[in-house]
Amino acid sequence: MSTTGSGKNVLTSDVEIKGNLKFAGELTFEGKLDGEISSDGTLQLGDSAVVNGNINATSVIVRGKVNGNIIAKDKIELKAKTELFGDIRASKLVMEEGVTFVGKTEVNPNKVAPTSSPRPPSMSAADLSKGPEGGKVRSA
Repeated sequence: MSTTGSGKNVLTSDVEIKGNLKFAGELTFEGKLDGEISSDGTLQLGDSAVVNGNINATSVIVRGKVNGNIIAKDKIELKAKTELFGDIRASKLVMEEGVTFVGKTEVNPNKVAPTSSPRPPSMSAADLSKGPEGGKVRSA
């Protein structure tokens, strides 16, 4: 795929789409979408953007509202005041203070497969009830 001719595209807040959106390059979306978004490029959702559907792109920057899952090959950025109700998966994740996020995350920069590595020993409830001194009582 050639990147020649695929510059920045903008869909303003007066745009409302019911259906799927596919683009190349970079798209700034400020409107409302009921459907899926897919791209090999970068998606920027503005403050007024509302997306009801899943997003799949190389990089996603969110400032608006999303009800759906986001998958990014590279990076997802959740800016302040973002409202995201859905799961996210990416190599890198940036989340600013003030984000509302309800869902699960999978951030895996090295694309490491899960292994059944031994877990560090955990303290039992009995150990915790003894306090930091392990049941020893100090006298004053």
